[in-house]
Amino acid sequence: MSGIYIHIPFCKQACHYCDFYFSTQLGKKEVMVSAIAKELELRKSEVDDQVETIYFGGGTPSVLSYEEIEFLIQAVYDNYKVIDRPEITLEANPDDLSNNRIIQLSNSSINRLSIGIQSFFDEDLKLMNRAHNASEAEKCIQAATQYFDNITIDLIYGIPGMDNERWRANIQKALDFGLRHISSYALTVEPRTALKKFIEIGIVPDVDDEQAQEQFYILVDRLEAEGFVNYEISNFGKPDFFSKNNTAYWLGKRYLGVGPSAHSFDGKQRSWNIRNNPTYIKKINEGELPSEIEILSTTDRYNEYVMTGLRTIWGVDLDRTASEFGENYLKYLNQQAAKYLAQDLLVIANGKLLTTKKGKFLADGIASDLFMINLK
Repeated sequence: MSGIYIHIPFCKQACHYCDFYFSTQLGKKEVMVSAIAKELELRKSEVDDQVETIYFGGGTPSVLSYEEIEFLIQAVYDNYKVIDRPEITLEANPDDLSNNRIIQLSNSSINRLSIGIQSFFDEDLKLMNRAHNASEAEKCIQAATQYFDNITIDLIYGIPGMDNERWRANIQKALDFGLRHISSYALTVEPRTALKKFIEIGIVPDVDDEQAQEQFYILVDRLEAEGFVNYEISNFGKPDFFSKNNTAYWLGKRYLGVGPSAHSFDGKQRSWNIRNNPTYIKKINEGELPSEIEILSTTDRYNEYVMTGLRTIWGVDLDRTASEFGENYLKYLNQQAAKYLAQDLLVIANGKLLTTKKGKFLADGIASDLFMINLK
């Protein structure tokens, strides 16, 4: 078992680009925390090995109090076998991280902070409708680095109006704090978001894919020059500071997701909880799991392996593809990969199919072309 993901479905306000499940109504927070703890108890029979990571995601988990965080961590320990010194991550927004709050968290079981900076510039933060400003972003990192060794921040590139000079300044500010892990994502325009509407009516310029690609490679070059490893397309870490939670996900390990909208994976099937807070609470309190289950076919598992493998430095192992999915899948993979090998977008090294530096930004599109459609 790689880990347990705990989805906290609350935010103070809605970011314009976000399509994750959350509510800005915090009145039911206490009831929700109790329901999540009960789900952990209801599902303990699903896990028979040790938990290596606990990850608080959302939403905005930093809206939880110290007591609520510790309560949920204790619920994990009460119902599961946990390794010594597991990685326990809390996603947090800068506006929640006052100096006193950081000190309080440092005295909790949390040993890794994931801070949603997104940008160190107010114009970007306003466009995205973030709850914090640039000053809060810098102050919280200054304080957090005094109490936590293991910190990652999120940065977003491809923001309309953010030129390459400002993007380089964003990267430099992150490096100036001595951080040893950075997650960075291209701004994507998701359906049914405020950003999508604003672009459609002309309030905000559309995302420039070419500029986003250019900024991605600026990021890769700058961080690799500073000793970071781009171990997954969106994740950069110094040696010994890779996210254990993220790494387990990309390597296809098992994980349990609790809370509204959370997903779980046990190697053969995937399940996901309902995206509705009142219904989730009601079902859990009735002792019923409000989830749907999908049994993954061999083709489903092959496709997921290709998708995740190509995003990482570990690639797609050709021997594993043959032994786990069959020779027909390996043959198909080699056939589909041939044109990308010829274009220097993919390479085979030590028996593994990998994206080249040139192919990294295109990895998801390449993977989709390697997916098997017909075999089951």
